[in-house]
Amino acid sequence: MLILTCPNCGIAADETELHADGQAHITRHGAGASDDDLEEYLFMRNNPKGVHFERWRHVYGCGKWFHAARCTMTLEVFGTYPAQTLEPPKDLVAKIKKKRPDWEGFVK
Repeated sequence: MLILTCPNCGIAADETELHADGQAHITRHGAGASDDDLEEYLFMRNNPKGVHFERWRHVYGCGKWFHAARCTMTLEVFGTYPAQTLEPPKDLVAKIKKKRPDWEGFVK
């Protein structure tokens, strides 16, 4: 079972208390967007084997959004951080790089 710690309220919650909302750090286009922008948002996503940055909501807790870095192969969670960031924190990136030296780094 996947357990993530909400950085907003500090509670460690299993995935049944959370809602996954896909890839983090992307521009979410909506009404009024061009066809190309909407196509990119809906269909052109990173789907890596390995380290992935995702957007989650603590539905049955504080209700706030946050981001998580985890491995898609092993479900190892590297860390979580508030959703109001444009890229992962440098200390989290360093932690991932230390555990996965072959990781190419964060790509938006």
